[in-house]
Amino acid sequence: MTEQGFLAGGIDTSRPHPARMYDYYLGGRDNYLVDREAAEQIIKASPAVVDSALANREFLRRTVGHLVAAGVRQFIDIGTGIPTSPNTHEIAQSAAPDARVVYVDNDPIVAAHAGARLLRASNTAFGLADMRNPRSILEHPAVNGLIDFTRPVAVMLVSVLHFVGDDEDPAGTVALLRDALPSGSHLVLSHGTADFHAHKVDEAVSVYRKSTANLSLRPYDEVLAFFDGFDLLEPGLVRVPLWHPQGPEPEPDDLRNIGIYGGVGRKP
Repeated sequence: MTEQGFLAGGIDTSRPHPARMYDYYLGGRDNYLVDREAAEQIIKASPAVVDSALANREFLRRTVGHLVAAGVRQFIDIGTGIPTSPNTHEIAQSAAPDARVVYVDNDPIVAAHAGARLLRASNTAFGLADMRNPRSILEHPAVNGLIDFTRPVAVMLVSVLHFVGDDEDPAGTVALLRDALPSGSHLVLSHGTADFHAHKVDEAVSVYRKSTANLSLRPYDEVLAFFDGFDLLEPGLVRVPLWHPQGPEPEPDDLRNIGIYGGVGRKP
């Protein structure tokens, strides 16, 4: 048993895992042959997945920086995946050393990496919990030990809801998290879509069916509905490179490979 509270035997390396595949897309090394083979199948069918993953990571960086500049000092990063620098706490604490960050994931291997890389940082914690059971997050000792729910909190759901099927009530999950947040809190959300590459996603969906999590790509209106109860910040729900880009506005050619929507909402 480790400090994170799971058995080492609980780490499944026999099937590809979305967190390890995402790590591979980002050029990381914390993945196994089974993950690399599955990721390469998807890249072959839809090379845009790598550009989308990189753009999504930049979206996370910009949103955290934007919220810290707006005064937010508390973050819950749900479905964080394998740590890839710069992490949420590195971005936030570089501008505001007092920022508090709790990472949450349901994968024991993510917990192992978090223990090795994240928990030496101050004002940073990790909780092993499943977003499909949001009460387990809200009641987790790591969350309650660091997050003050009387002050604004940013909940980060970055590229995670598309691994929650409709039968698992993703909208209800977001609503329960929203209702636990005080006024002035934020939701940061990005989500995969087939709106722009419908003819290329069948292979990706079939590969993820063989992994530890299915892939549920959703159209614009369904992703937008996750922001019910929040006021969307400008520029609204857009493809992730269009959310407060640093530098020139992306050209249409810059977006052709991007199949991820992103937005930030504020709770009134």
